[in-house]
Amino acid sequence: MTIRSILIANRGEIAVRIIRAAKALGIRTVQVHSMADKDMLAVRLADEAVDIGPPSAAKSYLNIDAVIKAAKASGVDAVHPGYGFLSENAAFAQAVEDAGMIFIGPKPDAISLLGDKVEARKVAKRAGVPTVPGSDGRVDNLDVARGVVEAIGFPVMIKAAAGGGGRGIRIAENMADFERHFPQASAEALAAFGDGGLYVEKVITRARHVEVQILGDGENAVHCFERECSLQRRRQKVWEEAPSFLLPADVREALCASAVALAREVNYRGAGTVEYLYDEVSGAFYFIEVNTRIQVEHPVTEMITGIDLVQEMIRICGGEKLSVSQEDIRVRGHAIECRINAEDPARNFMPGPGTVTKLVVPEGEGIRFDTMLYEGYTVPPFYDSLLGKLIVWAETRDDCLKRLEGALQGLIIEGIPTTIPLHLALSRDPSVARAEFHTRFLEPWLETDYAASLAKPEEIA
Repeated sequence: MTIRSILIANRGEIAVRIIRAAKALGIRTVQVHSMADKDMLAVRLADEAVDIGPPSAAKSYLNIDAVIKAAKASGVDAVHPGYGFLSENAAFAQAVEDAGMIFIGPKPDAISLLGDKVEARKVAKRAGVPTVPGSDGRVDNLDVARGVVEAIGFPVMIKAAAGGGGRGIRIAENMADFERHFPQASAEALAAFGDGGLYVEKVITRARHVEVQILGDGENAVHCFERECSLQRRRQKVWEEAPSFLLPADVREALCASAVALAREVNYRGAGTVEYLYDEVSGAFYFIEVNTRIQVEHPVTEMITGIDLVQEMIRICGGEKLSVSQEDIRVRGHAIECRINAEDPARNFMPGPGTVTKLVVPEGEGIRFDTMLYEGYTVPPFYDSLLGKLIVWAETRDDCLKRLEGALQGLIIEGIPTTIPLHLALSRDPSVARAEFHTRFLEPWLETDYAASLAKPEEIA
């Protein structure tokens, strides 16, 4: 089926990104919005907009009935979920299909299978993908869980079987910690995802977080190489790069091949990401999870491969085969993405919604800013604080860092606090320049190096 019209079931910068991809394909766009988002940029850019409810996400963007009703009324052929909200909700994907429309993403059964981390680990093992030592399935009670951790040893990570984004995760260094954190993690997982199921895995110290971009058409699958996502605060990514700078060539080849094997195991359709931990000490990598959607950080992959991932997933879900073979996909240069949030790094990242009084976007070769902003726009307090992503490309990583520093200096957002000063400090940090970081690097860095820079504002001006 050729897709002629799409409803965007999301908001913010990803809604703008999807609209622009759709327009490039000549596709009509319908943007849903809450009452709080009636003035957002995506509403202005779409061909049509539909109000789906109050500011609360639970009553608007997470309301399956409201989104489906809007899609039916608008007469669209397909629904793109973006990331977050309902993007990895199998029931929503099924509701879209039941209403006679195309869900731009994997089939509901694949979302359900890969969205459960325990089941996803089983799929990974069948595909020959190495997994982190841990429980074979859900651990439903503390007695069973104790036996698992005694077998694999501390430290361990307690994780929600469903969901993601760092919620429901606890790290235990000893049995006392474990017995205290286990019920807390279950309660948090239940509140966040409606599922209190847990599993346990070994903590890989000084690990790097590396993920592989995949594309599949239900029959064939390819990878678009990997991204380095180790700079994280509270398990939320802050800065991403492509490719991973210090990954050995043989590890890169094996890592990417394993992601394709997993995608083929489930006849994957659309764009997705297979996430791994890479142990620099041993050189081993381990599967973490699959994100069955487009990722926030997809632009860095687009910058190094030249593939428009959003357009590709629209074509695939419209019934076309992959437009590229694995041999067609090559890496050129290096790209870095900085997530620009409405948060104040000097005040423990306190969110700062408000009105944008001035916006200056840097321009030039290799510079891209995916954003939801315009001058006079009031950022509402109800949703994620992401304002946009500054993405920079250059032939080498060193040149990319230099270009990034200049682009950050040229990005001016006034009226609200932003994380631009944080990214400027990171772009100038010697450890970052040498790519000497891991998933536990950023938080102590914030307490030392960055704290020191705040005492000397001229250093990050």
